[in-house]
Amino acid sequence: MTLTQQLITIGMVVLGTMLTRFLPFLFFPAGKPTPKYIQYLGIVLPSAVFGLLIVYCLRNVSLLAGSRGVPELLAIVAVIGIHLWKRQMLLSIAGGTIFYMLLVQLVF
Repeated sequence: MTLTQQLITIGMVVLGTMLTRFLPFLFFPAGKPTPKYIQYLGIVLPSAVFGLLIVYCLRNVSLLAGSRGVPELLAIVAVIGIHLWKRQMLLSIAGGTIFYMLLVQLVF
């Protein structure tokens, strides 16, 4: 990329980041109550994102070839176990990912 293209790219990234950070405060000021649909989305979206992540991760698992999904199943159990133990979503995802990578690289 040319210098001009690099500067435009950096400017657009900064603008996009600033918009996503400041727009919620403009649309939902502190003095007004948060709309019910936004509260609803705050409740259901984390579970929906987790479900989407599960579908995305398991989309290419074949039960008829290779390790037949054993490392994936063990990683899912690890994620559930870590989450029940610590109740930290990011820790659960990171721990399950690390466990899965160790299984695939060292065991299967």
